[in-house]
Amino acid sequence: MRKLQVGIIGCGGIATGKHLPSLSKIEQVDIAGFFDVRPESARQAAEKFGAPDSKVYDSYQALLADASIDVVHICTPNDTHAEISIAALEAGKHVMCEKPMAKTAADARRMVEAAKRTGKKLTIGYNNRFRADSQYLKRVVEEGDLGEIYFAKAHAVRRRGVPTWGVFLDEEKQGGGPLIDIGTHALDLTLWLMNNYEPKVVLGTAYHKLSRKENAANAWGPWDPAKFKVEDSAFAMIVMKNGATIMLESSWALNTLDTKEAKTTLCGTEGGADMQDGLRINGEKHSRLYVNQLQFEAKGADFYEGKKESMQDKEIRLWIDAILHDKQPIVTPEQSCVVSEILEAIYESNRTGEAVYFN
Repeated sequence: MRKLQVGIIGCGGIATGKHLPSLSKIEQVDIAGFFDVRPESARQAAEKFGAPDSKVYDSYQALLADASIDVVHICTPNDTHAEISIAALEAGKHVMCEKPMAKTAADARRMVEAAKRTGKKLTIGYNNRFRADSQYLKRVVEEGDLGEIYFAKAHAVRRRGVPTWGVFLDEEKQGGGPLIDIGTHALDLTLWLMNNYEPKVVLGTAYHKLSRKENAANAWGPWDPAKFKVEDSAFAMIVMKNGATIMLESSWALNTLDTKEAKTTLCGTEGGADMQDGLRINGEKHSRLYVNQLQFEAKGADFYEGKKESMQDKEIRLWIDAILHDKQPIVTPEQSCVVSEILEAIYESNRTGEAVYFN
């Protein structure tokens, strides 16, 4: 059986830290093509991860024009996601695009339309769905253990974790800061667990408070306030059409010790759950309140616990499996588009000071 030929567009940290190591573990895949605006990055990635006859291209258009490439992974700045994804789909490639889906909701909708028009598969890199705790909680919700989920929190808060490399602080290329960078993961995870993709109204706020500090303490060194063009924090209340409420918190820099990233809290009519120190399920049984604490980190010898697949490896493996067996990807473009629409509504609400209603 011929192996799937995969091309990588964008060979920076997300490609070399996530996509390429995971793809290299799949027997049915050859990593055959590489492109980056920095040719040396593409060459280095090809030397480390490429198949023996892999190629480095001088443009992403040249990679897409190669009929031997079956699948394209897009790991570029947010403002290029739609342009490259649509071109790849129209060139007959299946596409995995890194999160967020696009810089704007209009571009996200164009990507959905292109996938439908071409019949090719499109997925977005929301890898936190594939964590062991997320997968377990999804089963709990689907089995009805929480009942109707009518209140949730989406958590993406760092005390001081501003990414100071690349284009993270560039609003033109990224479309925003922590909301579109890490808030998008928390929102996707929450919507997916609730299986609720029908927003009614959004009220959001965004702040440029700590971004103005000189020589600030930060995990990756102090940022340059003059280059910090995006928000440092954003918050929102999202009301769904069925009446459920989601509170979203996202920040790269906030004076708080209550930090959580890509986590959710769910409250239902029969029970609740949160991702505090593992996964906690709470409820009431026989007129008594209970809390079940579950751990998902490996403890003890491997022969006892068993080796665990990382969320990145599982995400990529199931994506390739969807292509090989013509199945729907776990992360669908329609779901990811709703995430982008809500994010854009939060930014719009902050700009106008008004709630944003969905039709």
